[in-house]
Amino acid sequence: MKDENIIKQYSLDDDHTIDNTIRPESISEYIGQKDVKENIKVFVEAAKMRNEALDHVLLYGPPGLGKTTLAFIIAHEMGTHIKTVSGPSIEKSGDLAAVLSSLEPGDVLFVDEIHRMPRYIEEMLYPAMEDFSLDIIVGSEGNSRNIKIDLPPFTLVGATTRAGDLSAPLRDRFGIISKLQFYTTEELCDIVKRTARVLNMNIDEDAALELAKRSRGTPRIANRLFKRVRDFALVKGSGSINLDITNQALERLQIDKMGLDNTDHEMLLAIINKFNGGPVGLEALSSSIGEEATTIEDVYEPYLLQTGLLKRTSRGRMVTDKAYEVLGIERKN
Repeated sequence: MKDENIIKQYSLDDDHTIDNTIRPESISEYIGQKDVKENIKVFVEAAKMRNEALDHVLLYGPPGLGKTTLAFIIAHEMGTHIKTVSGPSIEKSGDLAAVLSSLEPGDVLFVDEIHRMPRYIEEMLYPAMEDFSLDIIVGSEGNSRNIKIDLPPFTLVGATTRAGDLSAPLRDRFGIISKLQFYTTEELCDIVKRTARVLNMNIDEDAALELAKRSRGTPRIANRLFKRVRDFALVKGSGSINLDITNQALERLQIDKMGLDNTDHEMLLAIINKFNGGPVGLEALSSSIGEEATTIEDVYEPYLLQTGLLKRTSRGRMVTDKAYEVLGIERKN
């Protein structure tokens, strides 16, 4: 059992190391999101010319599009350090105070899933963002006092998949708000080839293009599929990635030509077979396939909407004619 734990820990650390290795460090290395990238480049240069901390940045969009990577790039381009926390992990005023008081002038504080931060913590964050000060109450009830802590100028970079869940006061305190879009097949192909170069793995152009087509417009998925296809190439193939081994691997992983996996198919088939094509409410759909409603909404639905396989109406979710065609099902009148 002890040896199994060691192996498991090693595998997790190794995968984490690979993710850090393939992450671009500078704006020039970052592929895609052209408008966002060019704007951030201007804002960073202007802040450096004024010798000021960059204004607070909000990055939003579906998971896996590079929000965390952009936060690290901002810190790198500003020549400062970055500290990362998750919104739900900040549960008490002391947690927030500990994080903020550890910052140095100009540092970047990256808050992932910022929409899940408790509301009273969010309200404490307002003066920190506006005036670089923090007011906290210490002591027990009846013997409490207010302490003001001065903070160094810093940049808060918030990332969220649900910008609509942010309160208006918090959203308004971000000077830079950028929405990340799904990537094109060409951009994903470039990302796959870059990952192959960084990891010293040979990949054919056709194989890189096929991986890109099945990556749901998402770099994180492209890199995840690349690592799994690489495994097949090493064990079942010649050690390099060609189109044949790519198709074999993706078929074994049950990723179809559009990048749809088992859950996508299950979700579309449930709407067709159980709800006559829709409309169906999110909670009913969630119960029918045994998947969390938030997972459906954040992970699966955006791509299905983007590709025109699903549509949302005021009455619920409905599959489209294209979905019937892709699934090879004849639509009943």
